[in-house]
Amino acid sequence: MSIFSKNRDKKVAAYQKELIKTHYDEVSNMYTQMRGWRHDYKNHIQMMKVYAQQGDLNAIQHYLNELDSDLSSVDMVVKTGNAMADAILNSKISLAKSKDIQVVAQANIPLQLKTSDIDLCVIIGNLFDNAIEASLELPVEERLIRVYMEMKNTQLYISFTNFSAQHKQTKVLNIFKSTKGKNRGLGLVRIDDTMQRLDGYLSRNSEDGAFTTELLIPQL
Repeated sequence: MSIFSKNRDKKVAAYQKELIKTHYDEVSNMYTQMRGWRHDYKNHIQMMKVYAQQGDLNAIQHYLNELDSDLSSVDMVVKTGNAMADAILNSKISLAKSKDIQVVAQANIPLQLKTSDIDLCVIIGNLFDNAIEASLELPVEERLIRVYMEMKNTQLYISFTNFSAQHKQTKVLNIFKSTKGKNRGLGLVRIDDTMQRLDGYLSRNSEDGAFTTELLIPQL
């Protein structure tokens, strides 16, 4: 193995470790918020009962508006049927929205997949992080990420498109590298390595102002 390959593998391994920790921290934070809201549920009901007994409809309306705003910050936007996919997708959608990036997501996949949670986390997490990083280069009104996931026969199909690909991807030594963003290059390498190990199919296409990544991952 060449020195270049060893150095690349070390950088990718370090990046993978940091990325997985970040993903799990994001997911953990989302579920911590959800558990906290559920824990306070009875207290919220009691408070509204007090307002109801007092006949204070304005206070009830105000309280309900506050609860609706609070719950919307932790509500799961995407419900795929797979717990890990739900967790990572919703945490990333929440992150994107906090950066004023619109996300359109449609996903319907089985409860159980052959693909491990770790591999799913690495693939989806990297795809989303790359799309978010690229989207930040655009004005707020032009930021958009499209996500689509479904089963195609015995393979899991994943498609990510972001409409901020002003800089085309280039290949260096058969590895896709981004023209901007220090972490995007490592993320692409990590996806490539994972897909190769899973014997999956990966396609990247940059045209008409959009960058699309499509993956097919065997589930047999």
